[in-house]
Amino acid sequence: MQWKNSLAVLCLTVSPALALAEPEAGDRLFTLSGSGASDSGFDNNTTSISFDLGQFYSDHTVFGIRQSVGFADSDNDSSWNGATRVFGDYHFDAGKWQPFIGANIGGIYGDGVDETFFAGPEAGVKYYVKPKTFITFQTEYQVFFDSASEANDNFDDGAWAYSAGIGINF
Repeated sequence: MQWKNSLAVLCLTVSPALALAEPEAGDRLFTLSGSGASDSGFDNNTTSISFDLGQFYSDHTVFGIRQSVGFADSDNDSSWNGATRVFGDYHFDAGKWQPFIGANIGGIYGDGVDETFFAGPEAGVKYYVKPKTFITFQTEYQVFFDSASEANDNFDDGAWAYSAGIGINF
């Protein structure tokens, strides 16, 4: 009987902390993500890092800014690029799991890239490992354009961007 009482106390203690896993209106968001790729001989390498800074305007809706910086090194050349964009995401309430969908718009710049605008949908999932700390996986489809009329024409020539990272709500 003693273990049942201990289990009940543990459940009552843990359950409020689990409820805090869900973001609330007014919470801020910071996420740090990275990615990389190399060929089999490690002669051609790319790395990138991104961070998000945002705010929840409701329990489900966040708006923010995302900055990415990438570096590529090959046998022939080295280059860097950056991308800055604003985003809006809607989170579905699934407890510790927070799947989300949204959109972003911004620009890309740097060495070896056509400096232009891009926009597109994004989707991902956050898993809260602690009440305000999560791991996240996300993908974006980026449609590049210099003018609004080009966006529709270039939809099929977009690019996928993937990331994994960690984040906090504060």
